[in-house]
Amino acid sequence: MIEVRNLTKSYGRRTVVEDLTFTVPPGRVTGFLGPNGAGKSTTLRMILGLDAPDSGVALVNGVPYAALAAPLRAVGALLDAGAAHPDRSARAHLSWLARAGRIAPARVAEVLDLVGLGGEGHRRIAEFSLGMRQRLGVAAALLGDPGVLLLDEPFNGLDAEGIVWLRVLLRDLAARGRTVFVSSHLMNEMEATADHVLVIDSGRLVADVGVGELTRRAAGGRVTVATPRWAELAAALPDGSVRTDGAGRLTVTGLDAAAVGEVAARHGIALHELVPHRSRLEDAFLDLTRDLDSPRVHAAADREEER
Repeated sequence: MIEVRNLTKSYGRRTVVEDLTFTVPPGRVTGFLGPNGAGKSTTLRMILGLDAPDSGVALVNGVPYAALAAPLRAVGALLDAGAAHPDRSARAHLSWLARAGRIAPARVAEVLDLVGLGGEGHRRIAEFSLGMRQRLGVAAALLGDPGVLLLDEPFNGLDAEGIVWLRVLLRDLAARGRTVFVSSHLMNEMEATADHVLVIDSGRLVADVGVGELTRRAAGGRVTVATPRWAELAAALPDGSVRTDGAGRLTVTGLDAAAVGEVAARHGIALHELVPHRSRLEDAFLDLTRDLDSPRVHAAADREEER
């Protein structure tokens, strides 16, 4: 489990993370979303003890990362796929990590096979594509068979097959009781992968919610209804909630599909179609972060005025 409590971090006069509190429990994939500059990477670095907070605490399994007795076995992290030395082979890179973490050497071959690099372990990392380096980074994160995974932009550089592979892997790890925390700007992939999302903007938490609930909220409770008795149904629904195309199809706002169906049933109206609108995660994300009062937006406006 990851716990963040009242975490704050500033660089000079700029506050990057402000009083941030959240929990990432095991058993689900939690997405970590935010615009560029929102404080995601700084938060991840503080969880891993790479940056010190000005106030607050970040805990992994109840203790700071630095206090973990066997960090590589407790936490697997991928922050930068380009961090591996380019002149080492993939196998050599993982082997020194295994030695440092007192992990059995046989585990190196296991994770190379797991990420699809079983036949590439002898090659220099400099020869790898970005997607292959991402796979190697995931292999390094999995090396100690940790209970907590923390991955920053792991989908970058992966082809379509690689994206599906990683999505299935992360969901499988979560189903086995691991804590899986993934930062990404690829909204389509997060919608298909994450069960729950944390959204930050200007260093502050603006949403801590299930993906389905967030997209339902963004859809605004809209339902499309088709019925030959559309005029009767429109009259039975609350004033101002219905728009019609005049051809038997209604758009109802402010009621969910169940409520519309119940109204139709009470009046004996047969429905040919009853479809709730579902927003995409990207739409919901933009709604949450399109705050004209946010410091990030004001800073952008100030820069524009200076030009």
